[in-house]
Amino acid sequence: MIPNQPTVVIENLAPLLDGGRHPIKRIAGDNLVVEADVFKDGHDRISALLKWRVQGTVAWNETPMSALLNDRWTGTCTLFENAVYEYTVEAWGDAFRSWQEEFRKKFEGGITALESETLEGAAIIRRAARRALIDADRERLEKIAGMIETSQPAQVDAIAHWTELEALMMAWADRSLSTEYLPYPLIKVDREAARFAAWYEFFPRSAEGKPDRGSTFRDCLKRVDDAKAMGFDVIYFPPIHPIGISNRKGKNNSVTCEPGEPGVPYAIGNRHQKCPNGGGHKDVAPELGTLKDFDWLVAQIQKRGMEVALDFALNCSPDHPYVAEHPEWFFKRPDGSIKYAENPPKKYEDVYPLNYQNENWRELWEELASVVLFWCSHGVKTFRVDNPHTKPVSFWEFLIGKVHAQYPDAIFLSEAFTRPKMMKALAKVGFNQSYTYFTWRNTKHELTQYFTELTQTEMAEYFRGNLFTNTPDILPVFLQQGGRPAFMIRAALAATLSSVYGIYSGFELCENAAIPGKEEYAESEKYQFKGRDWNAPGNIKEFITQLNRIRNENRALHEYSNLRFYRAENENVLFYGKMTESRDNLILVVVNLDPWNRQDSFIHVPVEAFGWMESDTYQVHDLLWDERYLWHGSRNFVALDPHHKPVHIFRVRRWMNREQDFDYYF
Repeated sequence: MIPNQPTVVIENLAPLLDGGRHPIKRIAGDNLVVEADVFKDGHDRISALLKWRVQGTVAWNETPMSALLNDRWTGTCTLFENAVYEYTVEAWGDAFRSWQEEFRKKFEGGITALESETLEGAAIIRRAARRALIDADRERLEKIAGMIETSQPAQVDAIAHWTELEALMMAWADRSLSTEYLPYPLIKVDREAARFAAWYEFFPRSAEGKPDRGSTFRDCLKRVDDAKAMGFDVIYFPPIHPIGISNRKGKNNSVTCEPGEPGVPYAIGNRHQKCPNGGGHKDVAPELGTLKDFDWLVAQIQKRGMEVALDFALNCSPDHPYVAEHPEWFFKRPDGSIKYAENPPKKYEDVYPLNYQNENWRELWEELASVVLFWCSHGVKTFRVDNPHTKPVSFWEFLIGKVHAQYPDAIFLSEAFTRPKMMKALAKVGFNQSYTYFTWRNTKHELTQYFTELTQTEMAEYFRGNLFTNTPDILPVFLQQGGRPAFMIRAALAATLSSVYGIYSGFELCENAAIPGKEEYAESEKYQFKGRDWNAPGNIKEFITQLNRIRNENRALHEYSNLRFYRAENENVLFYGKMTESRDNLILVVVNLDPWNRQDSFIHVPVEAFGWMESDTYQVHDLLWDERYLWHGSRNFVALDPHHKPVHIFRVRRWMNREQDFDYYF
């Protein structure tokens, strides 16, 4: 049997990622705007619908699309559930609308003999009545058809354009020869925390800041409360699992571990007698406490309106139970021994990397997915994944898909500082957030170019940059050399360029002691207990608290792809902004990129983008320093002293009436 022929051409659907191979990303509550080229032969009028549904359900949601120019159509829907959706466009030659248009043209052209056209219209409406599944609609359509049959042309033309009739004819249109865009593209709709969050990373064993002994899970609440007071909502822990004994690294990455030194948390696995699950990735380090203690800490963090993120590091120490139970899961040397990890010239003698293409790879993949599911069952729904670019992309597509099938609210952050195409591929196959090159982008040109790519190109459909100012592995040169102003500058950039960002503990204390010539911390916390005074003089905790308060109170900063760069006449001054779609929340950010010297500049405010005139007067309220200025037109002056006020974050309000108080302005 020959199937129904496609009567309408539908092409150039947007948004569409890699021809539909990968889903685009949205947040629950977002609108999805879809466009497509829709056309057919001849002069028939076309009707088109945007259709969407949660994948696996039967019924479609539908909304009419509107014609733009040159056969381009658009439609908008709202995505409410944290789930995977599919969407498509359906279109057909619309007999009613074609008749409606033809009748009006003839009537307005002075043709009076329209008996045949009148009967044709009545017949089209009666056929719709027969398709109607609602009695009231069927009866109304029959009645209108009868009215048309007995009416004069002027009345027929009027009835044909009744809003009621048009709605009924769309509801019960003849779609037997319609065309659908196939295959259905997908949308991964995440919860809000995938796009808007502030992360704070700390090692539980250093929670109390004591240099000579470690802390436990039960000792972490003061550090959690301090992070909450600064406005963070995600507490991120590096690996909390048992640490291996064999080849354990000592202080400053020494190959010799002295008694009492804690080892590297990334060398996971130790068959400790206090580990109920074998001492691997489903256990916690006994020195931190028990699983019961961890569950208590998770509950306490959630009670404070925060959540826990865990490091998912797929490293195994020589003492990991996998080594004894599944030696085939690892790489072997010619002599049969297991290879340790290397990133020349670095050597990681305390870590064995897994072989994801071993003969029993399916068993390995299932086991590793079960690790994530295990921690999800303990209340953890956010995971920072260590070095995902050193594992097969197909493995992550499998694992993330399996976890999301059971926990659609799980969030995965890709820690992949690697080649751009690999970073993009990981985001496409499921990672909800990604680390970025922000760490090494310092100049105006670098920042403008890079963040325009992240937020204003196709990357915005699938790649969400989580801007970390520093990590346990990376102390950028800018922070090493720029002192306290550099920390304020980078914090402000991270908090406002993206809607999701994070800091590693010690950043708020402006810690910047590095190994000479390297982007690495001296006396790194990865290898030892870290002594700290959490309220040391010179800290920027109050500044960070203000940044997070501003983020929470301004909806424009909750969005990701609304970033726009504007002109500043000084190359050391970066000027950008974010606004809500309704333009009721307008934020402008001006940053001095020079941590040593005062920089002045004229900046060009985009008054036309706000819908204002060049002659308008408006107020800018610096939310960081609680200062207000009246500005006029687009070109205005700013001064930024890095030691006092290196950043302005302005809330912009139009001045509607000189005699009114500014509280009445929008």
